[in-house]
Amino acid sequence: MQRRTVLKGLAALAATPAIGAAAPVMTRARPGDAGWPSPAAWERLKAEVNGNLTKPADLFAACRTGGAGCTAAMEEIGNPFFIGDQAGGTQVSGWLNAWSPKASAYAVAAHRAADVVAAVNFARTHRLRLAVKGGGHSYQGTSNAPDSLLIWTRPMHAITLHDAFMPQGSHQAPVPAVTLEAGAMWADAYDAVTTKAHRYVQGGGCMTVGVAGLIQSGGFGSFSKRYGTAASSLLEAEVVTADGRLRTVNAHRDADLFWGLKGGGGGSLGVVTKVTLETHDLPERFGYVECKIVARTPADLHRLLARFVDFYAGNLFNPHWGEGITFGENILDIAMTCQGLTTEGARAVWKPFLDWVAQDDAFSATPRINTSNAFSYWDVRAMRASGPHAVMFDDRPGANPAHGWWNGDEEQVGMFLYGYDSLWLPQSLLESGSRSRLADALFEASRRMIVRLHFNKGLAGGMPDAIARARGTATNPKAADAFCLAIIATGGAPRYPGLKQPDDATKAARDAGNVDRATATLRAIAPEAGSYVSESNFFNADWRREFWGGNYERLAAVKAKYDPDGLFTVHHGVGSENWSDDGFTRTR
Repeated sequence: MQRRTVLKGLAALAATPAIGAAAPVMTRARPGDAGWPSPAAWERLKAEVNGNLTKPADLFAACRTGGAGCTAAMEEIGNPFFIGDQAGGTQVSGWLNAWSPKASAYAVAAHRAADVVAAVNFARTHRLRLAVKGGGHSYQGTSNAPDSLLIWTRPMHAITLHDAFMPQGSHQAPVPAVTLEAGAMWADAYDAVTTKAHRYVQGGGCMTVGVAGLIQSGGFGSFSKRYGTAASSLLEAEVVTADGRLRTVNAHRDADLFWGLKGGGGGSLGVVTKVTLETHDLPERFGYVECKIVARTPADLHRLLARFVDFYAGNLFNPHWGEGITFGENILDIAMTCQGLTTEGARAVWKPFLDWVAQDDAFSATPRINTSNAFSYWDVRAMRASGPHAVMFDDRPGANPAHGWWNGDEEQVGMFLYGYDSLWLPQSLLESGSRSRLADALFEASRRMIVRLHFNKGLAGGMPDAIARARGTATNPKAADAFCLAIIATGGAPRYPGLKQPDDATKAARDAGNVDRATATLRAIAPEAGSYVSESNFFNADWRREFWGGNYERLAAVKAKYDPDGLFTVHHGVGSENWSDDGFTRTR
């Protein structure tokens, strides 16, 4: 890119805060401040939301004093459904030198859109810090804000299937679709759409992620190269804006806001209460490849990575394959998914690579390749009966029998993050003249920190229509040109308030530095890669360009139109550059 172009882009970003800059300097009220609502005001809000106003507690507050309450909570510390079912819960327990979980002062457990309207109006009138939480999976802590009023959409989880849905104001042919309330999780969506109705809805790979949050962040799932992002399947949304108005938005009504909700980041433009997503024909089979390859020496791992890069470029860079690989130390761990292939077909694809591995005594491997009926892929009830190794279950009394989570996601539950970063690796690195440079960089990065390549989170190599639809969202266009998203991250044991804090400060700081160094190695070969807003570095100073590229100025204009006073403010969200880090003081 020419220097003039770079300077022009930076100038556009620098000018962005001027949009809506006439807003007055403002400080939000905290408990104890003169402007904090009176007890009588809180009681009026409580009556307006049918009693669903609470004072949420920290997730493990009972552990400060011990006893049965702490014991019961500790038994569920690894259960993401338990954590999500608490108003004060966050799916990770904080980030080194960044944020810690802290329950809001009050929470509206919204059961209907009217509850959200009441909470938004109350926060605006009383100048309160507002937080919004559905699934609570925000690594950057955006659903967590001390001294705030929380709008908690978890109780809203109704799902409605449509044989023929037409957005309001549309004249196009109706399509099969599903409407989900904001508190639904992808486990609920897949159970209703795929297991029971034998259709496919593009969602997240992790079953405990909230539906609405994923769509607002763009949303990548196991089969994104075939179906695109979750945001690109959005047909219509119901959202409460800062003026307290409940709007139904789509490509024909408030089209600018509708576009902004498709990848513009959660918690910045309004409170989504309902989404309608197009559903797709289900392929006959979904499948997986699992293979942990142990290399004898670092040099052998380097050679293995080079071979895999060649193999991926020639055989897997297409819409059939998703998920990815993890490598570090002397191990390459393959955990990929496929769609539209038979078991025999999938095994045939992998045979040349696995034969090469088996014939070299520098490696040991135990591959597993299989496919099954696609409609059974998320059938948690059937998995309970058969007892497969891949899924863990929510076994609390009265729990939804369709609720489970992949055991590969278990390490994330409650994790305290030391460091985290991501970047999209462009498809140009798969060209024959660039592959050795890619393999070298991947190996060098793995000497610092474990690296994960998520092939499903880069759309290049996918279906042209999926890529085209993704380009019509607010997601950074770099995602459409990337063959994968590289994630470099690490963390330690849970550090929820109330728990005994581990003495690992030295290790945490060292590992955080190694994340940065490993990321820098990859950025050297992809200097303008961009980063995924939901899986990114809390401390990324260039977040506007990294998360949204050339789309940021348009997003800022949407923000200025629908939320000129910045009621919805989250860390590194659209318009947050106008606020203090804690979101309480407007700085410009």
